[in-house]
Amino acid sequence: MSATRTRRAALPLAAPGLPAGGDPQLARDAAALQRALSDLIRVYQFRDRDRICCHDISVSQCYALEALVERGPLTLNDLAAHLYLDKSTASRVVDGLERKGLARRGAHPEDGRAVLLSATHAGTRLCRRIQDELVVDQMRLLEEFEPDVRQAMTRLIARLADAAAARLETGGGTCCRLD
Repeated sequence: MSATRTRRAALPLAAPGLPAGGDPQLARDAAALQRALSDLIRVYQFRDRDRICCHDISVSQCYALEALVERGPLTLNDLAAHLYLDKSTASRVVDGLERKGLARRGAHPEDGRAVLLSATHAGTRLCRRIQDELVVDQMRLLEEFEPDVRQAMTRLIARLADAAAARLETGGGTCCRLD
């Protein structure tokens, strides 16, 4: 497979069924956004996997480590919620980080039943190294855009992420919704 890819024209998807009085332009815009985000996320998932796995941790472990570094000590429930994982899956992710000396479990100062998870010094150093590498990748990607376009893209993507997270947190992320 060639390192240089050309973007093929996307096949048009059928417009979703609209509620009475629905906006057909909104439906087309939503379908175009879905295709664009799907392409972007797929590329970034492979980029992240290839870049992060060079450091002997999984992408999930990297996200967990990043949360512990940026947010400070967290309970397992808080970490699981941040990663959109169930508690048992988050616990397995932390187990791997702990085995590698990148995270630790400690006593919770206010709740004797709970533990606090934190990054070790080695975990913090690794997280910073990975983030630095990813930022350099972003710099290469963004250098062809004007500063105002770069800033607008960042604001728009942040707004999309916030809106998507809010939807998930209010029950909009259920897998199978029966109407």
